[in-house]
Amino acid sequence: MGTWDIGPFDNDTAADFSYRVDEAPAEKKAEVLGACFREVRASGDEDVDADVAVEAIASAALVAAQCPGGDPVTTAYGPKEPLPPLPAELRPEAVAALDRILTEPSELLELWEESDGEEWKAGIRKLRAVLTGA
Repeated sequence: MGTWDIGPFDNDTAADFSYRVDEAPAEKKAEVLGACFREVRASGDEDVDADVAVEAIASAALVAAQCPGGDPVTTAYGPKEPLPPLPAELRPEAVAALDRILTEPSELLELWEESDGEEWKAGIRKLRAVLTGA
């Protein structure tokens, strides 16, 4: 995975995921994001694949962008098309996925911990706080 920074879209997998979001019809975009959250949670107690985690984090950033206090996704690597208003039900799904990504076993967490990923973890916790309205 090509990663160049700690942001939700600062890696090749998330940039590629943006195309999938753009290609989805407006009425299906929320389903694309929700599917990412469900895939993370479906890992249960098994290792969360890094690419699956990256797509869920990118999805969480898109949901958080529509929450009070959320940062807009302005990177050139994010979706080019604006998202329609997303259902509030995606917020707790995103939180559950982020919590799982930050819990062992998680390949992405392990990769970031190898390179002192405290700043990355802080970014994930910030997304979580926006999603919960904290």
